[in-house]
Amino acid sequence: MTYISTRGEALPLTFEDVLLMGLARDGGLYVPAVWPTLSRETIQSFAGKPFAEVAASVMAPFVGESIDKATLLAMAEDAYGHFGHPAVTPLVQIDRNRWVLELFHGPTLAFKDVAMQLLARLMDHALQRRGRRATIVGATSGDTGGAAIEAFRSSKRVDVVILFPDGRVSDVQRRMMTTPTEANVHAVAIKGTFDDCQALVKAMFNDHAFRDRLSLSGVNSINWARIVAQVTYYFVAAAALGAPHRGMTFSVPTGNFGDILAGWVAKKMGLPIERLVIASNENDILPRAHASGVYEMRGVVETSSPSMDIQISSNFERYLFEASGRDPAFIRGAMGALSQGGRFELAATAAKFGSEFHAASASEVQVADAIRRTKAASGYLMDPHTACGLVALESAGPQTQTPGIVLSTAHPAKFPDAMERITGERPGLPPRLSTLLTDRERFPVLDNDLDAVKRFVESAVRSASAGAS
Repeated sequence: MTYISTRGEALPLTFEDVLLMGLARDGGLYVPAVWPTLSRETIQSFAGKPFAEVAASVMAPFVGESIDKATLLAMAEDAYGHFGHPAVTPLVQIDRNRWVLELFHGPTLAFKDVAMQLLARLMDHALQRRGRRATIVGATSGDTGGAAIEAFRSSKRVDVVILFPDGRVSDVQRRMMTTPTEANVHAVAIKGTFDDCQALVKAMFNDHAFRDRLSLSGVNSINWARIVAQVTYYFVAAAALGAPHRGMTFSVPTGNFGDILAGWVAKKMGLPIERLVIASNENDILPRAHASGVYEMRGVVETSSPSMDIQISSNFERYLFEASGRDPAFIRGAMGALSQGGRFELAATAAKFGSEFHAASASEVQVADAIRRTKAASGYLMDPHTACGLVALESAGPQTQTPGIVLSTAHPAKFPDAMERITGERPGLPPRLSTLLTDRERFPVLDNDLDAVKRFVESAVRSASAGAS
C-alpha cells in the first residue's frame, strides 16, 4: 500500500513513512493510492469478535507490508486491553432502532483514545525499528491533546507538545493535558482559538528546516493512521446490528471532519451505510457548505461542545480530493483561496458532497433539550457533543427500520459545568480520575506568535532529550 498527497507535489510513501510524517511536505494530506474493500463474508464474520481482532483486520490492508499481521494484532490487543468496557466501544439503545455508540471508555474519556492508544504503539514500533526519535506537535480543541499526552507519556522515543486555545477547553480537558509530570510531554495554552493553534502547527510543519531538525510528526487527524484507526468502530457497530445484511445510518458529531471521514472510508470499503450525517454545533461551517456549495469561515462561537468549536475542518481536504476525482490542482486552488480569503467554492464537488452526506447544526437550546428529554425518556445521560449528533439524526427524518447510530464522542463528566447548567446535576469522574481536579498543573500561556511557539518547542524538546540521556 502506498499513499499520495492531496496536493499532488509530494512523493508517494509507505504506511510507516506516512505514520511518522503526518502532513505531506507539499502541505497536503496523505490518502491511499487505492481504496481496499472487504467482502460481505468478512464483514459478517466481525459479529461477536473481540474489538482488537476486528481492528487489526480492518487496518491490515492499509498497513500493507509495513507491519506484519501478528504484530499489528498484538499492538491492538495491548492498546485496547485497558479500556473501561470489555466491548471497548459498546452500543446502548436509547429508543426504537436508535443507538448510541459509546467511544469514551478509554483513559481520557473521549473517542480520540481509540485511535491514539494504537497510534502511540505504531509510532514507537516504527521509531525503534529505525533507531530514531520524533517530536509530536499538535493542536487540540479539547480531546486530542489529552489523548495524545496520555498515550505517549511513557514513550522513550517521542516528545509531545500540544497547543490548546486558552480558556476555550473545559477544566477536565485542560487538566488531562496539564497534570501529567513526565518530562517528554508539554501542554501550551495559546491566546486565540483552536484554528489559531492549528495554523501554528501547520506553519511549523511547513518550515522544512525546523521540521527536519526536530523530526516533527503529527497526531492530529491530519495523520492518516488516526483516520484508519477510527474506521474500525464503524465496522464493529454495524456488524453487531446485522451488517452486511442491514444498512446503517451514522450521525457523527464533527468539527475537523476526521470522524465522519472515517465513516465515509468504511462505506468506501464496503460497509452498507445508507446515510452519513454530519452533526455540528452553532459553528456550522460544514452544514452551511453542504447547503450553499460555499465553504466560508466566520468567527468561532463558544458553545457547550467545545471540541466542535472549529471553522477549519482539516480533513475536509481529503474528502474533496476524492469528490473532485483526485484533482490536486483543485485542492491547491481551494486551500489557497481559504488561506487568503477565508472561503472557496465547492464547485463540481458540491453535488457529490450533497448526495453523500446529510448535514445539520444544533443550537444550544436544541442541545440542552436533547439531553433533558433523552434522560427523561430512557435514563441515558449524553454529553453536549453527543446531543448534537442526536439532533442532527432527528433532522434527517423519522425513525425507520434502519438502525440510527449516534457516535458518543465524550463522557459527560468531561463537561461538568455545562452538564450542571443543563440538567442541574454535576456528573462525577470515574474513581481512577479522582485526583485530576486537585493535581498540580503545569503549562505556559503564549501569544499567538509563531516564533515564540517555535522557540518553546525547541527548548522543550532539548530539555526532554537531555533528561532522557
